[in-house]
Amino acid sequence: MGTGRNSSSQDTKQRLVDGVLEVVRLQGITAVSARSVASAAGANQALVFYHFGSVEELVAQACVSATEARVALYRDRFAAVATVGELLALGREIRTAERAEGNLALLAQTLAGAQGSERLAQATREGLDKWITEVRTALERVLEASPLAELADPDGLAHAVSTGFLGLTLFDTVDPDGAEQAVAALEQLAVLVDVLDGLGPVAMRAVRAKLRKTGRARDDRA
Repeated sequence: MGTGRNSSSQDTKQRLVDGVLEVVRLQGITAVSARSVASAAGANQALVFYHFGSVEELVAQACVSATEARVALYRDRFAAVATVGELLALGREIRTAERAEGNLALLAQTLAGAQGSERLAQATREGLDKWITEVRTALERVLEASPLAELADPDGLAHAVSTGFLGLTLFDTVDPDGAEQAVAALEQLAVLVDVLDGLGPVAMRAVRAKLRKTGRARDDRA
């Protein structure tokens, strides 16, 4: 009997998670309440507080679990990336799919809610970090033999790319052509990186020397 009760409890929690995700995706973070979530989940609103303690905690846990589920779908794809161009192509594919699923909008909505809630800020960071970890690991691998490896900061680049794609989701609503231009510009940079990686040994040594000189000059200015 205990197993049955646990199963029923987990089912209720999942329905509440699914319910809050539906409300956020369709109506936005400001529409979230115990009543709206319970209505979407087909459950008693008191169960929100019984299982999660607060509506805020439910939103936070739902954001993290939804993001982890989506990241897991692409983990093997990230692991197979061999060039910066392939990584950005995968990023474009993910952006299209996640936008259609409403998941980038979900992160954007929790980001908006995070302005007044440290718990939602923590959840948003945790959700973004799941994407950033995959991007950083791929960048470290593809840049390892590149002349840019001595200057590039994979962690910084991963944060820039991941948060940039989230920002483009917001930009899409007011200037979709501009958002597309931004993605295309990133892809042009990826072509440049791939060209550098294809240089012969003599040209590669010259590029490395130039990059080292540039790096030293930058450090001196800092």
